[in-house]
Parts: sequence; C-alpha cells; structure tokens
Amino acid sequence: MKKAKTIIILSVIAGFLWAFFHFDLGQYLTLEYLKDQQANFSVFYKENTFLAIGVYSLIYIVSAALSLPGAAWLTLLAGALFGLVTGTIIVSFASTIGATLAFTISRLLLRDWVQNKFGGYLKSFNDGVKKDGGFYLFTLRLIPAFPFFIINLVMGLTPMKTFQFYWVSQVGMLAGTAVYVNAGTQLAQIESLKGILSPEIIFSFVLLGIFPLLTKKLLAFYKGRKILSRFKKPKEFEYNMVVIGAGSGGLVSSYIGAATKGKVALIEKHKMGGDCLNTGCVPSKALIRSAKFMADIKKCQSLGFKNVQVEFEFSDVMERVQRVIKTVEPHDSIERYSQLGVECLTGEAKIVSPYEVQVNGKTLTTKNIIVATGARPAIPPIEGIEEVDYLTSDTVWSIREKPEKLLVIGGGPIGSELAQAFCRLGCEVTQVQRGKRLLPREDPEIAQMAYDSFKKDGINVLLEHSPKRFYKQDGKDFLECEHQGQRVQIQFDKVLLALGRKANTTGFGLEELGVELTPRKTIQVDEYMRTNYPNIYACGDVAGPYQFTHIAAHQAWYCAVNSLISPFYGFKVDYRTVPWCTYTDPEVARSGLNEVEAKEQGIPYEVTTYGIDDLDRAITDEAAYGLVKVLTEPGKDKIIGVTIAGLHAGDIIAEYVAAMKNGFGMNKILSTIHIYPTLAESNKYAAGNWKKNQVTEKTLAWGERINRWRRVYV
Repeated sequence: MKKAKTIIILSVIAGFLWAFFHFDLGQYLTLEYLKDQQANFSVFYKENTFLAIGVYSLIYIVSAALSLPGAAWLTLLAGALFGLVTGTIIVSFASTIGATLAFTISRLLLRDWVQNKFGGYLKSFNDGVKKDGGFYLFTLRLIPAFPFFIINLVMGLTPMKTFQFYWVSQVGMLAGTAVYVNAGTQLAQIESLKGILSPEIIFSFVLLGIFPLLTKKLLAFYKGRKILSRFKKPKEFEYNMVVIGAGSGGLVSSYIGAATKGKVALIEKHKMGGDCLNTGCVPSKALIRSAKFMADIKKCQSLGFKNVQVEFEFSDVMERVQRVIKTVEPHDSIERYSQLGVECLTGEAKIVSPYEVQVNGKTLTTKNIIVATGARPAIPPIEGIEEVDYLTSDTVWSIREKPEKLLVIGGGPIGSELAQAFCRLGCEVTQVQRGKRLLPREDPEIAQMAYDSFKKDGINVLLEHSPKRFYKQDGKDFLECEHQGQRVQIQFDKVLLALGRKANTTGFGLEELGVELTPRKTIQVDEYMRTNYPNIYACGDVAGPYQFTHIAAHQAWYCAVNSLISPFYGFKVDYRTVPWCTYTDPEVARSGLNEVEAKEQGIPYEVTTYGIDDLDRAITDEAAYGLVKVLTEPGKDKIIGVTIAGLHAGDIIAEYVAAMKNGFGMNKILSTIHIYPTLAESNKYAAGNWKKNQVTEKTLAWGERINRWRRVYV
C-alpha cells in the first residue's frame, strides 16, 4: 500500500515537472514577462476578482509544493495585482500551504529511508528538533535570503509535527512576504531582486532571525531571575558552592570546585563516600571476589588439582568486606578532602533558599548549590512486608550469620550479583524475577548466559513469578508468588529486596522550594545539570537517568564547572557512550545500543560476534565462555554498541568505549597490536570477524582469479 502511494506521488510530481520544463512554463515566471503582462493581469483581476485570486493561489501552491523556480516573482505579482494588504494575505496562506505540501511529500518519500540509514548520526539533531524545532524553523523563516524550498524538504525528514510546521511557517514567513509584496506594488520600477534584498535589508532579517533564539535565552534568564526574585539575595556569599551529599557526585564536584580555587562546603549526614564506598560498589565487589575464590575451588579438578579443602566462617568473609571498606575509606575521607581545600561538614543539610543552606544550626550563604544526595533501595508494596525482617543492598552488610535459605527478589544487576555471590558462599538461594529473563536490559542470549551460569551454581531461578504476599506459618517465613495463574509458596530464612533504587529528594528543602521532579521522582535537570532554579544543580542517582558511580562522577564535572562559570557559558552533559558492567559470572559489560534497543528504535545495524570460548587466554584460565557482540552501521565500521559477556568484561570493553567516544571504528581496532595472550585480544578477533563479513563471494572470486593469473604470468 505504501509502495503504491509512493509510486502515485512520484508519478504526479514527474508529470508536473515534465509539463513545466517541456512547455517552458518557467518563461511565465520571470520578471520581464510579469512586467510586460502587468496591465493585462490587472484588467483580468478587476473583471474576475475571485477567479484571479483562486487561479493565482493554485499556481503559487503548486509552485511551492514542487519547489519550482519563480516563487519570488509570483510574490511580486501579488503586490502588483492585489496591493499590499490583500497580496500579503493571499501569498501568506498560499506559500504556507505549498510549503506544507512540499514538507509532506518529502516526509512520505524520503523520511523513513533517511532515518533508517542515518538515524545514528541524526539522533542529536532529531532530539533538538523535538525540543526546539519551532524556534529553529522560525529563525530560518525570518531570513528570506535562505532558500525556503530547502527548509521545506529538510524539515520533512525530521520528527517535527505537520501542524507545528504549518503555523510556524505561516508566522515566520510573514515579514519576508510583506517585503516582497510591498516591492511588487512598484513592479514597473524593479530591475532585479537585488534591489529588494539589499545588504542592509538582509542584515536586518538576519538580526530578526536571531531574535527568537535570543528570546529563548532571555526568557530562560528571565524565568530563572523571576524564580530567584522571591528570595533575598545576600550582598556577599560565603561560598561559591555548597554540595549536599558526599558520595561519588558530591566528592567529585566539591573537588573540582576547590581545585579551581573556589570556596566549597561539602555536607554529609552519614558517611563520606556515600553508597558506593559503604553499601554499594566496594562491599559488593569484595564479597564477589571471595565468592569467586570458592567457585574456583569447586572447579579445582579442571585446574589440575584432585581435591582442595577450604574451611571458612561466613562471618570472616563479611568482616573482610568491612576491612576492604576501611582500606578504601581514606580516599574519600574528611581528612583528604580537607587537605584538598574542601570544608567538610557532618550534619543534616536543609536548603532554606536558593542562596542558603542550614547545617548544625548554622546558615551558609552560597552562590550555587549542588544536590548529590543519592538514592536508597526501593521497598515494594507487597502484602505483609512490614512483618518481615527484610534485607536490602544497604543493610545486608551487617549480617554475620549465614542465611541457610536466602530469598532474593529481583533479577536486575544488584539482585543477580548478590544472589550468585551468596550462593557460592554456601547459601541455598532462590531468586524470584517478575519478568521473563534475568538482566532484562540485556539481549536475550546474554541474559541466557547469566541464567545458565546461575543454574550451574545451584541457584533456584524462578522467572515470571510475581510476589503477592509474605506470611508466616508454623514460625517460618514464606513468600507467595503467582506463576502462570498458579500460586507458588517459597520458604526462606532471610529475604533480600533488590528491586531498584529510589532517589533521595525529600526531607532537606526541595519540596518547600518547589524544585521540579521527573515522572520517575528524580530531580528534573536540563542538559547543563540545572534544576528549575538556575543556581541549584543535581547529579548522581538523585538526578538520573543512570544510577552508576561513574556517571555520578561524570555529571559532577558538569555541575561544578557550569555552576562556576554561569551565566557566561555552559557545557552540555554527554551521555553518548555510557558504559556499565554487571559483575556476575560471566560479567556483562555494555556501551551504546544492544540489539533489542536498536530494533525498538528502528536503527539499522549489522551484528558481529566472537565467541570467547575460542580465545587462547580464556582457555588457559578455564574461562572459555562468553562472547563479544558488536553492532555497527551497515556497510561501515562505525560502532553503535557493544556487549561483552565473559571474564573481566568490564575491563575489556574500555577499548570499545574509547572507539565510540573518539570516532574510530572496527578497522582501527583490527589494526591495533594486542598483547598475546590476553583477554583483550577478543576485541581484535571480533574486529577480524567483522572484516571477514565485509568481504563478498564476488571479491573472493576475483582475488582467486588474480592470484591464479599471477602464478602463471607475473
């Protein structure tokens, strides 16, 4: 059906164009012809007013829709025939209708092809059009020296709505239309367009075109000033920056502020280092390392040992976790940051105005505030949960007695990492996941690798099980789930809730100020990490959209730098190559798009894989499992996404992250020397597979012919 419509549209356009050029209709749209026939046109208009308007409008609409030359001359004719007011009205509507038809034709014929082929390149442009397309179009419409037919065709390729295109064009072209129509009232004196669009007039239109963008900036400035005007601004500020929260985001932003010789106060109510040091990355990776040792012991025979006996106390393993935290702790300590020039304060912060933060009964005045308060484990509204002594990723580190039967609710990264670690340390683990697979953000075959590994370790993985209620029976704890319409009972000693994290946005003044939140209840920030208050910034888990330590640090740089140089300049946060890793066995690391996301977004791609089971170093390490999966643009070596599953995947992926960030592709990776034997060689072999896939049978056949010829003649 769509193909038939396309053929019909192309046929109609081809017919009009053929007629236009075959019958040399362009001669009737020249200045000379219009001047010669001006008297005749005027007589016809007086005798047939409505017919003249209708015919003129139709000719104008068709000319604009087909992007035919002569629109400028037709506009002049409107002035000569209809006068300034009537001519401006007629041309305004005719030109906008014609432009919208050209926009629609471009959309029907070309948009899908262009977006499918170049969608990766156009993403930022498309996002800009969705957000500010009206401003950009209005600016271009105000500059008549810019070819309008190009604007019509290009805008048709974007996500801009047709109605928005119409009304913005209607308003934006009005000024230029009036200039041309007014000139047309003196048609007999016009020698060329140069007399109409003098350098002075063009410059005036350029200034007029810049006006809407300038207006947007001024409106944003005004909006910011208006929201701040409700508060008394101190004559002087004690600090350039007050940072609330000493996790990754708060530490980095305060460090940058102090390093640039700003006066910075950092407020933390609990422990320096935040979640990452105390309850997140550091303790979980310490636990995973101990669990990995136990997994290696269990496969000792594959490493050449007949039998290995290990005695351990669960409490000793958990104490080791605390020892690791204390070893890392000085990196994030008050002492270190005080030496770096940050004034560290322990206490609960309260934002009382955009310029004031209270802590320990003292009010600090500051030019900027950075909110880095992190997030906490989300507690699901499951019936009976208040009767259960549940654990979360925050509290699980306090246990010293091994749970014999551990129930883990959640199949995402946190739940999966901890489920596998505790299983390897001797717990009988049942993992409940509401969805169809573990690690639901990853491709199905990657999730299946994790599932197979979990089953091999002995985890009872229950997919598509929806928790309904907790209850006690005979002094024991149970969870009732629903699975395919059936009720399933699970008995447990301890339950670990791992169902995501909730941003910490309440209790320290944001509600009273009216700081805006997103639908996900994170702080709403713009591309400069600003809230709706121009001097209050947010970064890390409290801001989203990613909840990773390294992203918090990434955002913190923008918060710190933008707050210090505002309003003179600002840097937009860059999320183009966000990497992350789930530290299960196998590790799962990713950056950019995976195959599921590429399909959902309609982005064309080619897939190249390399099985790590074939890699020499993986074989020597008894880690011959996993794969490298790379998505590239069709026919090109540009990388649009990579997923790696295997030992140390989080380390191996760095090469691909660098490639995507700096614009080099598979050819460069292939030509890079990699040390043998290393796991990083898998990147080179994946690039080699990509290269082989680019070679066609025809190319190989020609190579065979040439080599056969050279064996005989050269």
